[in-house]
Amino acid sequence: MDQTPPAYVIGVDYGTDSVRAVLVDARTGAEKAQAVHNYTRWKTLQYCNPAKNQFRQHPLDYIEGLESVVRRVAQQVPTDQIKGLAVDTTGSTPGPVNANGVALGLLPEFADNPNAQFVLWKDHTALAEAAEINHKARTWGGEDFTKYEGGIYSSEWFWAKIAHVVREDASVAQAAHSWMEHCDWITLLLTGGELASFKRSRCAAGHKAMWHESWGGLPSEEFLVHLEPKLAGLRNRLFTETYTADEVAGHLSEEWAERLGLSTDTVVAVGSFDAHAGAVAGEIEAYSMVKVMGTSTCDIVVAPTSEVGAHLVAGICGQVDGSVIPGMLGLEAGQSAFGDLLAWFRQMLEWPLQNVLSTSKVLTPELQAALREEMSEQLLRQLSEAAAKVDPAESQVLALDWVNGRRTPDANQALKGALMNLTMGTSAPQVFRALVEAICYGSKQIVERFEAEGIAIKQVIGIGGVAKKSQFVMQTLADVLDRPIKIAVSEQAPALGAAMYAAVAAGIHADVLTAQQAMGSGFAETYTPNPARVADYAARYAQYQAFGRFVESSVDSASPRPNDGQITSATRGLAESTLQPTA
Repeated sequence: MDQTPPAYVIGVDYGTDSVRAVLVDARTGAEKAQAVHNYTRWKTLQYCNPAKNQFRQHPLDYIEGLESVVRRVAQQVPTDQIKGLAVDTTGSTPGPVNANGVALGLLPEFADNPNAQFVLWKDHTALAEAAEINHKARTWGGEDFTKYEGGIYSSEWFWAKIAHVVREDASVAQAAHSWMEHCDWITLLLTGGELASFKRSRCAAGHKAMWHESWGGLPSEEFLVHLEPKLAGLRNRLFTETYTADEVAGHLSEEWAERLGLSTDTVVAVGSFDAHAGAVAGEIEAYSMVKVMGTSTCDIVVAPTSEVGAHLVAGICGQVDGSVIPGMLGLEAGQSAFGDLLAWFRQMLEWPLQNVLSTSKVLTPELQAALREEMSEQLLRQLSEAAAKVDPAESQVLALDWVNGRRTPDANQALKGALMNLTMGTSAPQVFRALVEAICYGSKQIVERFEAEGIAIKQVIGIGGVAKKSQFVMQTLADVLDRPIKIAVSEQAPALGAAMYAAVAAGIHADVLTAQQAMGSGFAETYTPNPARVADYAARYAQYQAFGRFVESSVDSASPRPNDGQITSATRGLAESTLQPTA
């Protein structure tokens, strides 16, 4: 009989709308418990202004959620059996902190100031700053610090957001001793360590903050001051070294051990981003693409560093040694809107429910509320069923998926979504199908970019809410990509991936690959392409590309691109093309 005492680890995953935790047997991967907490303030969009693409989150939402979910799962087993904990978050989601590492949003004088909160990944208020970074990185006369970020810096990322806030808010600029990614701040909070010696995430720094060991860490002070004089001195208050997510950040502090119902012996691993942790749980291996599909997508690929060498992949969200699996190069791409695009359409259709139904003289307020809830729950399901019956060979409606800008290939958050070929006979299911196809075509462009840059994609793995819940979307994606898509079993893949990192940091497994083999949950199903659809989608994909070139050229003519006229080889073909008539 095996006398080895049980060993459990906790993975904590902060998403856009909620935080969840899983308690996992570190030796088998069996899930013992899970818990979810929706952010209270975020639910009512406090500190946000969607019309300005401003999306901020209060640190109290993070703290309240952390206590709620960890305490609930930790109660399921004896405290001494829980050996490790790790956190992953969305990103880039930076926030300002004081010299003690306290988030400014927790201080009374900044509690209601949106600029003192964490700037969520989907916040695009820093478009101008991203454009300046791209222009100045190419023209200042020194190193191009964007080259390991795909060559185009995004308004979704660390430095653009910081520059925007310090320009807009002098009080925050003065009070912010430093800035921290969400995954780093939560880890610091749990360990209670010193800010100056804290171990920052390699994943976050490399993909979003232009950190690279070849130039000694972060971009130089000279460049940052050239970008924005108000950034002077900040580099020295940030970090030089970074650490992979399987390393020990510290142990739970006495305060947080008590608040969470755990022990100070519990090891806390270095933080990571949700997509990278999810890719680990999705059993990523060399030249696999793990698509993390939720409100947006993150597409994660790993490759042996020795095989990629010094080659720079254009137009993606960075290539960072060890950001997913230590010892391998992690490459990231993604789409700014995936599930968000479908949610937008649902909200459009729900306008009468939210604004007209309340004026009804026939239904009581109770019946109105019940009807709103029932219809909202059924709407996407009914649309999916009806859209699946639309023949793509006969449908003329075409959509672009850029309602939240374009993340990759070639970041351009100034782009907008669009629809074409609408007629008086166009139905809601036809538009919905066009939107589903659009997010799939956006995914195809990413796959094609990797392969055009010499990074083969040998298999595609899907994780996340859309992958688990929408057969229609996943079958369409398989048909558009013309390749099988395997769906991971785990309902909480990023949290499971964080648990794997925790198991390595706690010494239960020797490395991440070993943890994957022991704790992986396998695959639930595989979507295979329908040969009858592949040719139809290939023709419509060509129309999608032409439509995109037309819209992008219209935006470019009205507002110069961030690269200030420096057209890369990856975008030259788009810039020279014109819209062709649809069939």
